[in-house]
Amino acid sequence: MNTVFVTEAFREAFVALLSEYEGAESVGFSWGWGCVSASADGTVVLAGWDDLVRLYDAVERDSNRSRKVAEGYRRHVEPVRVLPNDCCSVDLIYRFDYTSDISAVCPTLVLPNEGTQYGGVVASTSALSTSARQCAAAASGAEVSKILEDRILGQEVGINLEETGKVLSIGDGIARVYGLKNIQAEEMVEFDSGMKGMALNLDVDNVGVVVFGNDRVIREGDVVKRTGAIVDVPVGEGLLGRVVDALGNPIDGKGPVKCKERSRVGIKAPGIIPRIGVREPMLTGVKAVDSLVPIGRGQRELIIGDRQTGKTAIAIDTIINQKRFNDGNDEKKKLYCIYVAIGQKRSTVAQIVKRLTDTGAINYTIIVSATASDAAPLQYLAPYSGCAMGEYFRDHGKHALIIYDDLSKQAVAYRQMSLLLRRPPGREAYPGDVFYLHSRLLERAAKMNDSHGGGSLTALPVIETQAGDVSAYIPTNVISITDGQIFLETELFYKGVRPAINVGLSVSRVGSAAQTKAMKQVAGSMKLELAQYREVAAFAQFGSDLDAATQQLLNRGVRLTELLKQGQYVPMAIEDQVAVIYAGVRGHLDKLDPALITKFEKEFLAHIRQTQQDLLKTIREEGSISPATENRLKEVVTTFLAGFKS
Repeated sequence: MNTVFVTEAFREAFVALLSEYEGAESVGFSWGWGCVSASADGTVVLAGWDDLVRLYDAVERDSNRSRKVAEGYRRHVEPVRVLPNDCCSVDLIYRFDYTSDISAVCPTLVLPNEGTQYGGVVASTSALSTSARQCAAAASGAEVSKILEDRILGQEVGINLEETGKVLSIGDGIARVYGLKNIQAEEMVEFDSGMKGMALNLDVDNVGVVVFGNDRVIREGDVVKRTGAIVDVPVGEGLLGRVVDALGNPIDGKGPVKCKERSRVGIKAPGIIPRIGVREPMLTGVKAVDSLVPIGRGQRELIIGDRQTGKTAIAIDTIINQKRFNDGNDEKKKLYCIYVAIGQKRSTVAQIVKRLTDTGAINYTIIVSATASDAAPLQYLAPYSGCAMGEYFRDHGKHALIIYDDLSKQAVAYRQMSLLLRRPPGREAYPGDVFYLHSRLLERAAKMNDSHGGGSLTALPVIETQAGDVSAYIPTNVISITDGQIFLETELFYKGVRPAINVGLSVSRVGSAAQTKAMKQVAGSMKLELAQYREVAAFAQFGSDLDAATQQLLNRGVRLTELLKQGQYVPMAIEDQVAVIYAGVRGHLDKLDPALITKFEKEFLAHIRQTQQDLLKTIREEGSISPATENRLKEVVTTFLAGFKS
């Protein structure tokens, strides 16, 4: 019986290595000279070995298997390798038979033929008496040729072909690159410095590349190589609770993003057939919005107004309001949120992150940040990246809300890029395709039909106007693309009407179909009453001679306006809104001092939550007000007003 004497460490490494290749039809092993020896009586000694250790497949000597075997050698054998000079001092302490131990691991193992001599060493069970270097010197010429032949056959030939170009000029975040003749539009490229860019202009003799970062690290003559990939970002639920940049890289210090899937940022919007009409409400928790300009899941509702009028506040309130649904177990009611900050101050983004964290809303929110200090290409790209993340939920039958804050800054960044790329300017120096810039983005918000999962992506784009001019180029473009707008007025804001929504200019074109029936029942006449109030209020300033009907209209309008005021970051549940608005629209507050409306609302809600939980539950679950519910609600309001103390 053939016997092998080896060290314990080598045996363990040898068995671990063999266990990875038991699927081979037959596996042969040859060791470099000076390391293995077999005597005439069949005793084989393995003491030390050098870097010529090589394993190969006797049947399929393909490069892939050779590579895997080499990797296994480095992983298992290299750590316990004995240098050739140390062969004489190795203790041969472990012994096992060919036919038992090794065969159990690899039954088809082909071992050295009996009597074969490797390296000229003849050894017995005693310690070695000659060094490996002396053994190597005694190797026969035929054996050396065989070893060299095996080494040559085992070499892998790696061919790495890349299409490269050279930077002709660099400046203002734009690189002109010569070469890259086969590059695609919007393909990512990589510069020598590791900086990434995106190809936008494909000219005859050069490519215009926008740089995603500081262009000072790029020099003329630098090599640029294609990546072969169109710009994409990670998508999935692993992004929830994270703050990422426009390329999906985390910037919140919480480690890498745990997402397995990636998606291109420039996906085409869904067609007509997969869509269905908006029919489910998207509740913001803002009384003025949910009652007068209701928003449905899958809708695009523009928030427009001058700076510092509360546009972002409405968006953040909407995110916070979803906590009551996302904390539940009903997946159909959950609404995942994506907030895209474009061109904002870093301190502003930090405040928003803190606010969402404090309220617990960050757990179902993704924040994509391209701040004012980021390069224009990143500000241009951020909305598309956020949209791709939102589409993941839409296409998996879930519901998502995306807020673009704000698209006017994206248009400015796109104008900057286009002018630097020498594209011809149009109105207000914007390029000719600035309408398409926003339409291809906002058209990706949709409500899908049941055969396509029934998911939805709701968009709340924000546009900042200059001095209330809604007829400017970008505002009119986005107004024509969206399904309605919430118009915020500076004058109302400074009067203390907050949220400062101009009810006359605000409209929701499709949201009324999604409005909850209970709200529609109590608030159906409110918009008309407020419109008439504004019209009459203008004339009331010129004289005090007003008939009773006009005076009643003024009284009701003042109280409804007070009733629609709401604090920031305190969104209301739909049943609370219905109860409060019912009291105002049905005339129960007509004789109450307008200055006491806010106090009434606070105390009334506290009272009804404490004593009428079943009534609120009925409104919430039924979604409508039956005659019995209305009678009970009327009784509750009347009773409370009778005991209300100013």
